[in-house]
Amino acid sequence: MRLSLSVFAVAAGLAAPALAEEIFPATLAGHAFLPALSLVEPPADAPRDAWISGKFTGAARNEQAMSVMGDVGKNYGGHPTGIALPFIGQPVQGMSGFAMTRAEDGSWYTLTDNGFGNKRNSPDAMLFFHKMAPDFETNTVERRDTIFLSDPDHKVPFRIAYEGTESRYLTGADFDPESIQVLGDEIFIGEEFGPYIIRATLDGVVREVYATELDGKTLTGPDTFSVFVPAAAGTDFQVQRSGGYEGMALQPGTDMLWAMLEKPILLDGGETEGPFLRVIQFDPKAGAWTGESVKFQLAEGATAIGDFNFIDETRALVIERDNGEGDAAQGCAEGATDLSACYPHPAMVKNIVLVDMSDVDEDGFVRRIGHIDLLDIADPDGIALDGMKPAEGPFTFPFFTIEDVARVDETHILVANDNNLPFSGGREIGVAANNEFILLSVPELLSAE
Repeated sequence: MRLSLSVFAVAAGLAAPALAEEIFPATLAGHAFLPALSLVEPPADAPRDAWISGKFTGAARNEQAMSVMGDVGKNYGGHPTGIALPFIGQPVQGMSGFAMTRAEDGSWYTLTDNGFGNKRNSPDAMLFFHKMAPDFETNTVERRDTIFLSDPDHKVPFRIAYEGTESRYLTGADFDPESIQVLGDEIFIGEEFGPYIIRATLDGVVREVYATELDGKTLTGPDTFSVFVPAAAGTDFQVQRSGGYEGMALQPGTDMLWAMLEKPILLDGGETEGPFLRVIQFDPKAGAWTGESVKFQLAEGATAIGDFNFIDETRALVIERDNGEGDAAQGCAEGATDLSACYPHPAMVKNIVLVDMSDVDEDGFVRRIGHIDLLDIADPDGIALDGMKPAEGPFTFPFFTIEDVARVDETHILVANDNNLPFSGGREIGVAANNEFILLSVPELLSAE
């Protein structure tokens, strides 16, 4: 989801020393997309309010459908995206996590995040997850099912936006879901506002909400319901805004969940504890944190992660990224004042890192085995779709947020982006980003140890 771009100002402070690790090749093996403007009807028992979404994304309430053009924000050049708010229905946008376990029909479980970026602007954005099936023969993505999250049993520990309704559907004013896993007949969702882990049925009914514990203390963020303004960063809350569980991986053989914070933890005074991220172990069977945690070292220039999934009992994939958007070949010249036809902060760091979760050093850091560069993908067979590839050079995946990765087989991984509809571009200036799914051949990466 789109964040405040103050992170650009502090990126240098978050940068880690250069990591000497192998860079493995990646080859494009498939390309498919779900169009940016993809909408779904709310359930029949949803409040009428849910039929027009995005009414609160501006300075004042607006119920005139498709009347306000979306744009990428002033920090990215203010380019319009060609898609206007509010929407009639609910936007499918924002693929924000793949479950490791696929559905019985072979489709992928994935989920949409909080809607439009924050608590304030998303009270009419419903929360849901999907079964998605990319078809690399037709270059399309089929949405086979959408499951809406609800709280009929009052398990959520605070007042929800649709509190007084009988259906009690959840919205982006309640949670920001960013990662998903399926275990038996339940789903587990990693969330950013708490940060929380949400336990629910496969039909979306919340069973439990778990607050985060690290080193015997409860972690909170500025959007946690129990944190009140004024609040001191690092003292009253430790997790950065939009810094919760962007990634949450299910470990085969143990059925443990490892939840990874998106950004570094804050210390007293508001400084971060370092250029690394906490990864905390949760036991779904016990419904409790185990007390175990490790650290993931960010590479130089990286500011956050996008997803996290195991490929076997010990090794896992992590999407590591900066906050850039757009092809560097179209980057703005230094000192440029006219940003209308260029990217002022183009993508520079978009990696998928292979880590060994069983190899932890004395300081608690997991070993980085190596990575692929999503800005340098070979396409010898010309698979990349027209309008979604650079004019020259290798295929790139230059999106602000890339939030989905999973192993497909022994040689391939699947990757997808969060298009932050209607607030992200990345492919073409003035055009909203689609939800792209790319199949990558990466045998060397997946076999590395």
